[in-house]
Amino acid sequence: MFTDLASAVTEQFPSARQDLVDLVRIPSVSAPGFDGDEVRRSAQATAGILDGVGFGGVRLLELGEAHPAVFGEIPAPPGAPTVLLYAHHDVQPPGEGWSTDPFEPVERDGRLFGRGTSDDKSGVILHAAALRALGGSVPVGVKVFVEGEEEIGSVHLDEFLAAHGEALAADVIVIADSSNWRTGLPSFTTSLRGLVDCEVEVRTKQHAVHSGMYGGVFPDALTALARLLATLHDQEGRVAIAGLVAGDADPLDLTEEELRAQVAVHETLELIGSGTLTSRLWRQPSLSVLGIDAPPVGGAVNALVPVARAKVSLRLAPGQDPEAAMQALGSHLTSNAPWGAQVTVIPGSSGRAFSLQTGGPGFAAFEVGFRHAWEQEPVEVGQGGSIPFVAAFASAFPEAEILLTGVGDQLSRAHGPDESLDLEELRRGCLAEVIALVQLGNG
Repeated sequence: MFTDLASAVTEQFPSARQDLVDLVRIPSVSAPGFDGDEVRRSAQATAGILDGVGFGGVRLLELGEAHPAVFGEIPAPPGAPTVLLYAHHDVQPPGEGWSTDPFEPVERDGRLFGRGTSDDKSGVILHAAALRALGGSVPVGVKVFVEGEEEIGSVHLDEFLAAHGEALAADVIVIADSSNWRTGLPSFTTSLRGLVDCEVEVRTKQHAVHSGMYGGVFPDALTALARLLATLHDQEGRVAIAGLVAGDADPLDLTEEELRAQVAVHETLELIGSGTLTSRLWRQPSLSVLGIDAPPVGGAVNALVPVARAKVSLRLAPGQDPEAAMQALGSHLTSNAPWGAQVTVIPGSSGRAFSLQTGGPGFAAFEVGFRHAWEQEPVEVGQGGSIPFVAAFASAFPEAEILLTGVGDQLSRAHGPDESLDLEELRRGCLAEVIALVQLGNG
């Protein structure tokens, strides 16, 4: 069963690999300060790939100053459902610490290294390769939407969905921007944490004063800020903000040793929080201090710092209302002002946590595809990160079934140096998607 499909995927896979190599060579960093023309060039290259595998009406979707998205479609046969395939072609900045050029892909031991190999140019290739393997025999309607701003928070996605909602409407939405639990074990991502963040300012005086003359009587703002930030966790490292939602998750087979290896932590560093590791990663709130504005060490003088600021990020468990979480965070910060310091909280971005439903026809079709492509039963996992566009699609298309998949793995290092993709996982992912489309077409 599915032997012909497997052969078609294997036969065309060298072309898929080359498409991925060509796409990764384009430094399509969407963040401010990087060349927006490269993001446009990436969109054009993506359009060329989609056009070459048989999508019709391939075009760039333009919206003011937004980076371009790419759209293509194949109409549904009579009575067949329509599937929308999502990926994004923009990438994170390369950052430091690479062992090779981040935009010159290199294959080592079956893995392709380069920025975007996993997140998420593999998603583009996954969809293109599936269609190429089907040739001209596509049993369902297929639309593809490749975003160009996911790595900057999908800032214009709501506007894209409002402007092109009719064109993007589908019965099943497949979002290829996640990863498998392990190499060789296919996964459905069924929960995502949400996010709120803020800037907190601590002010102790109107201007700096001599630390020798006034120190010991008045506190400096940086020390006050440090004491305030320390109140955000209890002694065990659990988030100490009252009233936040928390839940449990299947522990699966994740061990502390494996997690330490993934993160490359210092050997003496202790774990924080309580509960299973997967619960702490997926279904409990977590809080991080992302940055501090204060005099740099190299420019420090003997003065009491009058003002200091920090960026605080709070990840939210599924079921948590972001507005309520922001209110709780702000209330905690202002009510714990040390030594009467003036504390000001400026709310920032927010994203809703999300739980995806299973059991629909799309889930069943991909379950068959995963089972045959990997010869393993798929597992359901969560993601600790936030993917706001999932909620955006759910809001725009409330009747559609949404699936969150992908072909990254625990070694992919998305957003980090030496990002990579296991090419065999990509091949299996292509086969799974082909089988799923056929299954959906067969009803």
